[in-house]
Amino acid sequence: MEKDYLQDISEIRSIMEKSSRFISLSGLSGVMAGIYALVGAAIAHRLVYTSDTVVYSQLVVRDVRGNVVNLIIIALAILVLTIGTGIYLTKKKAKQDGVKSWDKTTERLLINLMIPLVAGGILVIIFYQQGLIGMIAPVTLIFYGMGLINASHYTYRDIRFLGISEVILGLIASAVIGYGLLIWAIGFGVLHIVYGALMYFKYER
Repeated sequence: MEKDYLQDISEIRSIMEKSSRFISLSGLSGVMAGIYALVGAAIAHRLVYTSDTVVYSQLVVRDVRGNVVNLIIIALAILVLTIGTGIYLTKKKAKQDGVKSWDKTTERLLINLMIPLVAGGILVIIFYQQGLIGMIAPVTLIFYGMGLINASHYTYRDIRFLGISEVILGLIASAVIGYGLLIWAIGFGVLHIVYGALMYFKYER
């Protein structure tokens, strides 16, 4: 009798969690997003720097403004691939879990994620117009991290730690401007792969 009672409580708790949190977020989508970011960063590195050396103090920066169109194309390609992969894998996981891939919780998650992202995007445009190119990488990391922290209230709490890590990296990047692309690659590439893999093995295996 007691065993049935505990099982009922467990089932009720599971139902409440599914209704209040977006649990169809795929860890593999994070891994793929990280891979896309690393590939994009590698291409951007070839465009921005004249030297192939990995010693950043010896790199010579080209005219970034002359490569703006190419860098925007790279950024958009990463964004499209990331969103597309995320939607596909999320729908697939939702179907496997027997839950809706879009509901009020999903809507709240996206709103809380997008508010900092939109603010950060506007700030990036302002910094670019002011010629503060070196602040673009730190700003994207900081505001993306803030978006993840906001969104973590509506999905797995692990996302909160990823957000905090992104903010910390953004602050570091703002203190060492010349290393922006490298730190950006670590934040959007390496961290996504690590956290995505951890979430996959923790929640999906």
